[in-house]
Amino acid sequence: MSSYLANQDALKKLGIEEVIIYCVNDGAVMKAWGLDQKIEGSMLTFMGDPTGALTTALDRKLTHPGPTSIGLLNRCKRFALFIDDKVIKVSQVCEDDDDPAGDDFPEDTCAPAMIELIKGL
Repeated sequence: MSSYLANQDALKKLGIEEVIIYCVNDGAVMKAWGLDQKIEGSMLTFMGDPTGALTTALDRKLTHPGPTSIGLLNRCKRFALFIDDKVIKVSQVCEDDDDPAGDDFPEDTCAPAMIELIKGL
């Protein structure tokens, strides 16, 4: 998330107006997280997906047995999408058998990687 804050100028140069970050969580938690991350006035918008409906629709539900075996249910994979005029143009997912949530190596979904992919379109 911090890479998107740090790369706002580069994203704007590509014509990106907004970066939406969502989690399978409620709006109150996302609002508090946004305050903690100081996104006010930035191009970032935090949203909640409390029922996981968006996560399911995007087929991004984290179903790996590792996280689910320790009680992490109804979670979302770490991913990034570039959507232009309602069309997904770039889709990146960070997951590996040893890192099913993509927490250890999130680089493919961070702003620098997405910027390069978008430039290549």
